[in-house]
Formats: sequence, structure tokens, C-alpha cells
Amino acid sequence: MRYIAAYLLLKLANPDAAPTVDSITKVVSAGGVDVEEERIKKLLAELEGKNIDELIAAGQSKLASVPSGGAATASSGAAAAGGAAAAAEDKKKEESEAEESDEDMGLGLFD
Repeated sequence: MRYIAAYLLLKLANPDAAPTVDSITKVVSAGGVDVEEERIKKLLAELEGKNIDELIAAGQSKLASVPSGGAATASSGAAAAGGAAAAAEDKKKEESEAEESDEDMGLGLFD
């Protein structure tokens, strides 16, 4: 993924120039990451002669058909927020009750 990200950054920086092994290596190693040149070479071989914008568009259409799952509905989000607010109120009540019962200001520890 890091090599693809570096490739895309280089394409954004200069859309007319094709990223090379050296340019991708510089970008990835600038992030303090070890570089595997064979993987970069494989990536460049796979992308050779292809339009990256068309590949991204094709990938997005494929992802659109994949169910994402785990989406929360508005009502469940509201219920969770309401539960959090109730818990915060309970905690606040407990703290105020504890403060009221400390009439000796903690000096009862030494009795």
C-alpha cells in the first residue's frame, strides 16, 4: 500500500511524468520505511501502459457493490448518546454526594 501511495503522490506532483523505482524509493524512505525494490518493480510492471485514473474509477465502482456492514442507524446513535449523558449525570450526582459527606474535610482518616 505504501508503494501505491507513493506512486499516487508522485503522479499528483507531476502528472506528466511516470514514477520510477528511484522516485518511489525516495518517497517511501523519506517516511523512514524500509524499501523492497522488487515490490516497486512489480507495481510498476502492473501499472505499465495503464491510466491510473481509469484504474481508480474501476476500483471505486467495485467497492460500491461491497456491503460495508456495521453502519449505525440514527436512532441507535441517539440512544448511545442519551445513555452516555445519563451515565455522566449519575457520575456527577455521585461526586456531589461524596463532596457533601466530607464534612470533616478528610481529617477523619487520622482518628
